[in-house]
Amino acid sequence: MSGVGPAAAGFKTYVVEHLDPELGPWSTAEYLTIAKESHDAGSRFCLCSVSKDLDLPAKLENLPALRVEQDSAEALFKQDRVCLLDPAAQQELSPSDGDLFNVFLFGGILGDDPPRDRTSELRKKGYQGRRLGPKQMTTDTAVRVTRIVIQDKSERLQRDDLYMG
Repeated sequence: MSGVGPAAAGFKTYVVEHLDPELGPWSTAEYLTIAKESHDAGSRFCLCSVSKDLDLPAKLENLPALRVEQDSAEALFKQDRVCLLDPAAQQELSPSDGDLFNVFLFGGILGDDPPRDRTSELRKKGYQGRRLGPKQMTTDTAVRVTRIVIQDKSERLQRDDLYMG
């Protein structure tokens, strides 16, 4: 294990398993937003499974809350402390999940429309899953909603305003 973040109960790490061979402008903008918002919230953002051949855009270099790893989430974190944000999960994410998990894992493919269920690649690894509701969200919105629920302990969000059209 690489020790990407402290194991302190209050410290949270939001992880995107980057499953695509490229990193386009849309993903770059989302990752920049996630890194900045994570830093402001006192948490960390980890982009993992990044190809060694991927040219990281200059905008993402040297961000204090961002850690870029070639290793997978499976190699970086203890599985029992990782929550997979999964649209197919049976249980909704709740504030109490912040007591169970330190790491919140996203597949980085949340914007597919129609969804292709590429999260199934991570689901097969046995992570405990939670869902954010019935509709698809952009990756940065999904991380933001998760952070609000987990760190701000919000019992209920007006999530309909956050969904993609």
